Formats: sequence, structure tokens, C-alpha cells
Amino acid sequence: MEILSLTAADLDRRLPDLADLLHACVQDGASISFLLPFSLEDAAAFWTRKVRPGVVAGTRALLVAEADGRLIGTVQLDTDTPPNQPHRGEVCKLMVHPTARRLGAAKALMGALETEARQRNRALLTLDTRTGDRAEPLYIGLGYQVVGVIPGYALNTARDGLHGTTILYKEL
Repeated sequence: MEILSLTAADLDRRLPDLADLLHACVQDGASISFLLPFSLEDAAAFWTRKVRPGVVAGTRALLVAEADGRLIGTVQLDTDTPPNQPHRGEVCKLMVHPTARRLGAAKALMGALETEARQRNRALLTLDTRTGDRAEPLYIGLGYQVVGVIPGYALNTARDGLHGTTILYKEL
């Protein structure tokens, strides 16, 4: 497995792979802000409209995991913080393709993200995850501390109920 940091040009070139990854994760029920129905076009629009501008501006790191030449995961570090928070970054959209889970990609991506955060002089990382999701114990195992749970925070992907979100942080 290889972890790579993508530039805007890399994002453009890998857009079909990124869109496929996001689409597959949402179809599998991942709580990463999207609702069903969710098309490949919707997925591509997310990468080009929401992620690309931050990559271009240098305020968002886009990391991907590849195995056997296939993109299997991604995570983002958002450093577009207010002036009084130059020491903080936000972990965004950790995803691993449903067919590539349990291979260590999530841990490898998070390790690379923390290295990137240190290189950008970020000493505090924050994130949120669906309460009870399989990612919650992953983050805790990586040393993230639970701040608390907000009940009824977001709609389930299938729009059939609300779920809570767990807020976590880690000091690097």
C-alpha cells in the first residue's frame, strides 16, 4: 500500500477514481454528509467544487491510499481555520472502499495525515464521526479523545432516521 498526497492536477486526473470511491462508500451507508440517491456525478461534483479549491489554495491536504495501482481510500486535512486557531486542523472524510476494508488503509491514511499536520505546524486535530460507527473505535485506538456526543445530529444516509455524532480530538 502507498499513501500519496494529491495536487489539484492529480485530483483532476484521478477524478473518476475519487468519484467511484465516494459513490461506493455512500452506497454502502457511510455517514459522510451525503444522502441517497447519490450519483457518480454528485460524487465528482463534491471533489471538484468542495475539495479542489482548498487543495489549490493550500488549505486542504488530500491524501489517498493505493494498493496494486487502485485507489482504495482517502482522507483530508483542512487547515482553513480562523486567525485565532492557526495551530488546529480538521480531519475530513476518511473513506476506505468497501471492498478494501480491514487492510490497514484507514490507519495508514491517518498516520500520514498526522505527519502532514505536523509539517503544517498543526498541534491539535479535531474530527467527528457517526456515533457507534466502525470508525469510532479506530480513532480512539489512534489516541483520539472523545469530547462528547451530539444526539440526533444528522439524517441517516437512507433518510430513515437521525443519528448522533461523536466529537473527538488529538493533541500531536
